[in-house]
Amino acid sequence: FRHITQVVDLTTRRSDGSITVAADGSLSLLHPDGTVTRFARGAHGYSTARGPEPYLTITTAQPVAGATCTFPTDGIDAIEPGAHPAVIAVDPGGQARRLAELPAGVFPNGIAYDTVGHFGHRLLVTAASNHATELFTVDCAGRVTPITTTGPSVEGGVTVAPSSFGGFGGDLIAPDENHGRLWAFDPSGAAQLVVDSGLAHGGDIGVESAGFVPSGFAADWVAYLADRVSPGNRHPGTDHVLRLTGVALLAAGVHAGDLLVASEASAATIVVRCTPTCAARHIADGPAVSHGEGHLVVVPSR
Repeated sequence: FRHITQVVDLTTRRSDGSITVAADGSLSLLHPDGTVTRFARGAHGYSTARGPEPYLTITTAQPVAGATCTFPTDGIDAIEPGAHPAVIAVDPGGQARRLAELPAGVFPNGIAYDTVGHFGHRLLVTAASNHATELFTVDCAGRVTPITTTGPSVEGGVTVAPSSFGGFGGDLIAPDENHGRLWAFDPSGAAQLVVDSGLAHGGDIGVESAGFVPSGFAADWVAYLADRVSPGNRHPGTDHVLRLTGVALLAAGVHAGDLLVASEASAATIVVRCTPTCAARHIADGPAVSHGEGHLVVVPSR
């Protein structure tokens, strides 16, 4: 759909209809007509190292349990891997700050905002540590609370399930590329297997990107996925935002409330439905060279 150098993640729509893009260590806004404008590039704006995967999420102003503040509508929060792992908050005007410090020695690798409320409308951050996943909540004051330190290994476009998603409504859904599985973390930190993707699995191959189809979904919507150039990889990527039309999704039997999941290798895409038993079905593929990253987002096309 659109060439963007080193594109690594996308959010769902802002109030103005644009989506926020993480690429090459900075942020931009991708508009429905395909134009891209710079965002958070001024004084006290956002920048990060170009190598890691600074995945993003977007917030709304919902009451945060146990806090006297709220996250802003159209706020952007990004994980900051490295020697001093953190969550970086970018306000709607593009001003950035370190919202929360994460424990030394963990490698943050996923972030989502709890839109449903089972986690108190906090941020949810996954991090790799000692061959397991640590899951943290982060509130609007930057307070970090560990939920589990022993979860299954997950990484990428983690997302919160709508209440209608079978027995996993409100849980954090996270892909495990190494084994090709999708896991659900509940507010206690307990993890349950949602479904096996049925796709090829392994490092830089398996399921990476996830996103739910919102209510109101129709033929004039689109699904977007970041396809980042990754030199030396078997699937080296194209530095494009890939697009799958709502017409194609409807033809594949996709409904509002379904979960879409894409793999890193070639953006092989499945739909997962839980009614209440969960089942996965392969519905689409990207270009063979594609290297999918971050979240998969489904939004109106205009």
